[in-house]
Amino acid sequence: MEAKRREDVDMSSVLACWNSVYNSVSIMVNRATPYHTDVNGREPWLDMLVTVGDYPPLDFIVPTLNLRFRYNPGTVIAMSGSALEHGVGHTNGNRACLAYYMRHNVQQSVGVQLCPPSNLKDLEPLVNIKRRALSNLYPPFQEAQKGRPTAKRGTSCTNCCRTTHASHPFHRIQQWTGNFFEDSALHMDYLQTGLQLHLGHGGAPCPSASANEVPPLSGQSRPTTAGKDGDQTKGDRQDTPTMDDDEWEDVDNIPLHLRPPVGSKHLTIVDVTGVHFVLLFRAKLCPSTFDKPSTAFTFSVLDDFLRDNVECGTSGMNYYSKLRRVTSNVFPHLVVDRYRELLWVARQWRLLKLLKWSGFQDNMNPSKDGDLVIFCAACPQPGINVGPTANLDESWKYTRAVVMDGNFKAEHMHERRPDDQVWIMDGRGFMVRNPPYQAYLKATPHITEKSSCNNHKAISQASASHGKLNSTGVGATACVRHGCFYPHSVVDFQKGERQLNMDYSLTHALSYNMTGIGNVLCFYDINCTYMKNLRRRIESSDLLHLPPSLRITAGIGMWHVHGHKKECYTRYSPLFIKGAGWVDGEIIETLWSTLNIVSASTCGMTSPHRQELLDFQMNDSNFMKMIRMADSLSRKLKTARASVVLARDAFERFNKAITPEQQRNWGRQEETALLRRVHDPSVMDVFEIQLKKAPTVHAVELRLLEKSPRPGVHHGAASWITHGLAIEEAEIILNIYRKDNGPNPSELKKLTIARRAEKLSADRSRFIADGRIYLQVDDEFERSDESDGRTDLMLGQDTLDDEDAVSNDGYSDSSLVEVFGRASSNNPTSPYLPLPSKFGSAYCKAKKLHRLAQMELELRMGQANDALHGLCLALADKAVIFRGVVRPATNYSMRTRAWQMIHSIDTSVKQCAAIYRQCRLAMIALGADSDILDRYQELQKSHLSATVAAFTQGAHDHRDSHLPWFWTMDIPKDTDSKSWLSEFYRIHWLRAKAAKDRWEEENKLVTSEFVWVVNFFQYRAKRWNEIYMAKKLAGNRGAACYAARQQAVYDRLAEQAELIWQGMNPDDNPFHHGM
Repeated sequence: MEAKRREDVDMSSVLACWNSVYNSVSIMVNRATPYHTDVNGREPWLDMLVTVGDYPPLDFIVPTLNLRFRYNPGTVIAMSGSALEHGVGHTNGNRACLAYYMRHNVQQSVGVQLCPPSNLKDLEPLVNIKRRALSNLYPPFQEAQKGRPTAKRGTSCTNCCRTTHASHPFHRIQQWTGNFFEDSALHMDYLQTGLQLHLGHGGAPCPSASANEVPPLSGQSRPTTAGKDGDQTKGDRQDTPTMDDDEWEDVDNIPLHLRPPVGSKHLTIVDVTGVHFVLLFRAKLCPSTFDKPSTAFTFSVLDDFLRDNVECGTSGMNYYSKLRRVTSNVFPHLVVDRYRELLWVARQWRLLKLLKWSGFQDNMNPSKDGDLVIFCAACPQPGINVGPTANLDESWKYTRAVVMDGNFKAEHMHERRPDDQVWIMDGRGFMVRNPPYQAYLKATPHITEKSSCNNHKAISQASASHGKLNSTGVGATACVRHGCFYPHSVVDFQKGERQLNMDYSLTHALSYNMTGIGNVLCFYDINCTYMKNLRRRIESSDLLHLPPSLRITAGIGMWHVHGHKKECYTRYSPLFIKGAGWVDGEIIETLWSTLNIVSASTCGMTSPHRQELLDFQMNDSNFMKMIRMADSLSRKLKTARASVVLARDAFERFNKAITPEQQRNWGRQEETALLRRVHDPSVMDVFEIQLKKAPTVHAVELRLLEKSPRPGVHHGAASWITHGLAIEEAEIILNIYRKDNGPNPSELKKLTIARRAEKLSADRSRFIADGRIYLQVDDEFERSDESDGRTDLMLGQDTLDDEDAVSNDGYSDSSLVEVFGRASSNNPTSPYLPLPSKFGSAYCKAKKLHRLAQMELELRMGQANDALHGLCLALADKAVIFRGVVRPATNYSMRTRAWQMIHSIDTSVKQCAAIYRQCRLAMIALGADSDILDRYQELQKSHLSATVAAFTQGAHDHRDSHLPWFWTMDIPKDTDSKSWLSEFYRIHWLRAKAAKDRWEEENKLVTSEFVWVVNFFQYRAKRWNEIYMAKKLAGNRGAACYAARQQAVYDRLAEQAELIWQGMNPDDNPFHHGM
């Protein structure tokens, strides 16, 4: 009657001839059935299975009870298919199975209530007791603890497992087989029970839905029915796909829990717990495509991948390989491959994250360069953290300090399909927009700059070509004080670190929130060369722009500046830059380590994908700097306050030791240099010693080579003599090394001595052979065996123990035959080398070798200058180590290491002293006049020590200290003897004042940066409040809630910064709310 009332003609005709108490029947022919439980029945209902046909013996298996039944033709089995898992294997032959069973959805479809199972009521206690016993002895399901760990790993029956995981569909489970727990999957249970996944109301069905309403499965208009042997009947649905024998054979080698669902449309879900198959597409699932999606990624897996990528550098391939292992550690290769889909979705997810974090939820606003990323909270940004009343022109505090550098780890290979690119956030991050940058590169020729400094790699390899790479690295600009990347300023290198690339980066960085700022402090490794023609390069390009009024002060980081010429230290070191505060200018080097985490994985990506990944990584770096900025500034402020006191004390000690006139003169020198340094960096040389340095041996050699050859002197004679002096120095050093090791050195040291002696012997042989040319020795002067019976002196062995160790035994009026004979002896340490000084000045004049002797005299003076300079440095180092290492040593190991350093310096002192004494003897033999010998006095043993006070800045007995003559040999002779250290005082005073000024600036800068940071957080909070009001007015509750949360985050950051400041300055509150 109900069927007639509902006018279901098909159902009415079937009911008229239906002769079974069961409402469903299925026929399965020659099918193997995997283990399963029926999903649409009731546990108290008994289903009936009848098997007929002609086939070999076969078993009916109930793994839940660990039972096997003979399933011969004619067998009838009555059982609860919903309570007990069962299955039938494959057999050869013809077999058919008739399955009679009840389905509650059939009753619901015709509106007939289910009959109470009164005839089975007595069996229910027995079934429940047996199920509980089996659950204790052989629990069918347990939590596998893969992916995210659960709070409790327990066991449960099928129903309990299904109920527990209704709101946790992506947990991994295992099923008891009778002997062990085997990997299973929740999607298998869902297909058999017909459960729905409810994503709202905490996993429960929507209370507003009808009690009898069953939401249709994805892709289905009516529910399907599962056959008793595992086949799915068509029921009311005519397009449900079926599987033939070949399809079953294709999947026989794949474990059941890894097989996609059969007979129904499904989504492949990728989660941190592995790869799953579900029948719903609801919230918090991100599809891999919007056109007929079949794969989705949970928000949690995308967030987890981004975290792994940012923090650990995990590539997409490695991450998906991990998910495969999570899905099945035994068969990871059989898990479906969704690696490419992961890359596609991750790119979109990064963009969505940046849009959300930047307040562009609707993405309807016009995009601007760098609008999706954040910049430094502590750098002055007019209109953001600097108010309109600030005097940007006059205050040095508003100087924008930047640092540039290149990173050659971020390489990029050539792309196979460069035209097939999809740019989704080009230029909206830190990497510059690609089309304008490529146009600039084509329009701008590379001009090779000739460096006037050392041969730096950034200059010498700027044009180096790398054919296999599309990009050899990246160049970036960051703030020098806090290490935050500048938005829209990171460029790709096509070859080396060319100036045209860095020009593009710098100009775009200096156009970011710079309104009203007129001073820039720019640090770069090669600024001594880079800044020379910067304005000219920018003015010659139509695609670059810098305001003409912008004042740029060049600097070089403290680590790199020591690799430049000596002059670059005072011209570009941050210590001598007004307004720099206390910075090292090298902070960008620390940022590369963060970027290099992902650089390796970007090498083979497409250009858009690489750009997005690098942008996201740099934005994360800036974000982490921002949230920790208040703590960082508090540490800086504590250091600055302590250091400024020490710097002032040190300066005052120097200030008291000089006259008021000197203070005024030296102060004017400093002021003038700092004002003119932007246009002429050489004015900063006032911070160096203003004394003419004595020429070195190489300077003398270069001067002699540049002169036209003297009559009677072969070309290259100066280099030949210099070679001889180097051999002589090596022999002295070898003899001192031999003596220091004692009469019984170790085998390793003996080997070292033998090798060095062998090398010296070869050098001597070559030098003697060349000497026959330069000394114009005829063939009649062959090796002479005559000897005067004198023993050759081992020069340098007793250099410091005996002042007479170096004698003039090798310097006498000897003939060419005698000198060449002794020089050619087998003794590698013989003092006889065929130099003009070995013959004496009289013999040289007689043989017309006086011009050659004059050249050696000049070179000997340069060699003596080098030796005395090395002696000064060694003695100064010794004094510093005594004061700073030996005296403070508190234990045996520290004292041992300190004295090892002293012994090493003593060796250097011995070597320099011996070389100088050798030079002076040679000068005497060459006929040096009294002026030269007065300048290069005799070196006594007492000269080789100096009091620590003489090298201590501000020491009380400094003026009464007397240093040996060679410390003042470069000072003009008309200098007052009482003020011979005046130049040294001037340098120390200027540098002590510079250190004091920088620390005072640092103290003021950090104080201002605290205010700017609080203003920045308040600005961001105000902006999120505006977004909140707009979204609330528009009725977008989700976006409004997110905006309110972001506003609370920035309010909390501002409050934290204020609390940190107040904890350090209880009586000072520089913050003005509502900027």
